[in-house]
Amino acid sequence: MADFDLVVRGGTVVTGSDTMRADLGIRGGRIAAIADRLDGAAVLDAGGLLVLPGGVDTHCHIEQLRVTGDADEETWESGSRACLAGGTTSVVTFSAQFKGHGILAPLAEYRRRAGRAMVDYSFHQIITDPTDAVIHEEIPRVVAEGVRSLKVFLTYDPMHLDDRQYLRVLAAARRNNAFVTVHCENYEAIGWLTEALLADGRTAPKYHAWSRPTVVEREATHRAIALAELVDQPIQVFHVSCAEVAEEIARAQARGLRVWGETCTQYFVLTAADMDRPGFEGAKFMCSPAPRDAADHDGLWDMVRRGVLDVVSSDHSGWCYDGPRGKRLHGADAPFRDIPNGVPGLTARLPVLFSEGVAAGRIDLPHFVRLTATNPARLFGLYPRKGTIAIGADADLVLWDAARQVTLTNALMQQAIDYTPYEGRRITGWPVATLRRGEVVMRDGVVQAEPGSGQFLARGPYDMIRPRGVLPNGFDAARFA
Repeated sequence: MADFDLVVRGGTVVTGSDTMRADLGIRGGRIAAIADRLDGAAVLDAGGLLVLPGGVDTHCHIEQLRVTGDADEETWESGSRACLAGGTTSVVTFSAQFKGHGILAPLAEYRRRAGRAMVDYSFHQIITDPTDAVIHEEIPRVVAEGVRSLKVFLTYDPMHLDDRQYLRVLAAARRNNAFVTVHCENYEAIGWLTEALLADGRTAPKYHAWSRPTVVEREATHRAIALAELVDQPIQVFHVSCAEVAEEIARAQARGLRVWGETCTQYFVLTAADMDRPGFEGAKFMCSPAPRDAADHDGLWDMVRRGVLDVVSSDHSGWCYDGPRGKRLHGADAPFRDIPNGVPGLTARLPVLFSEGVAAGRIDLPHFVRLTATNPARLFGLYPRKGTIAIGADADLVLWDAARQVTLTNALMQQAIDYTPYEGRRITGWPVATLRRGEVVMRDGVVQAEPGSGQFLARGPYDMIRPRGVLPNGFDAARFA
């Protein structure tokens, strides 16, 4: 009898701390050995390739429910296919709440839809209406069921929370040993600027960036951190767009606060100028916070190298460019205010970051693994099952050709969305095979997983997100909120 179900042989294994030449022995869907000259019932040749942990994307929107009763165009099947094609094997997506309603019914429907997933998955629970019932009855229940992170928006109609509502969510998270993720932009400032821009006839997609300059993101980030410090609740700031905003996180971390920062692939390569294209074309590049200037890219990389920003996600929020449901929801001549925000990026996340980071000499291989797999798995309670190559971990692996040059096209993305903002970009580095729990689920661009083969990842309590135990005056207001 063979020692292992599968041996991945002859590759260069990369973890968040080391690079080594080794074979991997896989048994029962988990890594059982890391050594030389292993034998198994089947052998996968990784000669000349890197062997990386499967990507962990902790910020992406897949088949998210909408208030209209339908859902995002990216389904669990198409989204899973896009993930596996790009080397991502685990995701954390979003269960919605709608004003005037609770969170239990949407979560039940979302879990039903996720039954078609081919990647392993968990959820963040969005809170848009923190009523007494939601805060005291429903949040404890969903956290106990393994949904251990809450998402709040400090902007966007109709999802934004005011400061008092945000404090209530922070307090509920602290009582229930949950984590909070925050979209940081100033709601009132954006509304004020938007009204002025539209009044002046500035309606084109490029004015989306004008309506939410860096200062509105920086102010909201400072405020989100300050209120989290008041409650003694750990948070992650989502999709930091530039170094100026990241400095707020750096200052908090220097004070010992449990605050983490995430950025996204698009902020390393897209700019505000991409939204200034003829006609409606600029809508393809609209996301929030808005992409900044090309000069901001270097500052963002510096914050990554310093460890201030330690997770890179996709924030895949795909809206098709053509058709009535996507970017043209309100017509091709809609003002920027009414164009749906978000860019697709499930497949492109790892290749673009590898090319811009490792191939360009900005970061090394272990740092790439930390940003895309190990750190997100740690921060969201999935480690050590996910995000690493270690004995006992799930055998989620990507065989990576570090020298292969590829011109990105939307066909390579394998997504439901009809465009990629990276169309025509020449990159170096590409996944040639993806394994999920020891099964080869993508080889040479062909995804061969079965719908429904993904597993829900329930997340229990973990130390990384425990409060510090430091409160102003020692008074624990969260007990009464």
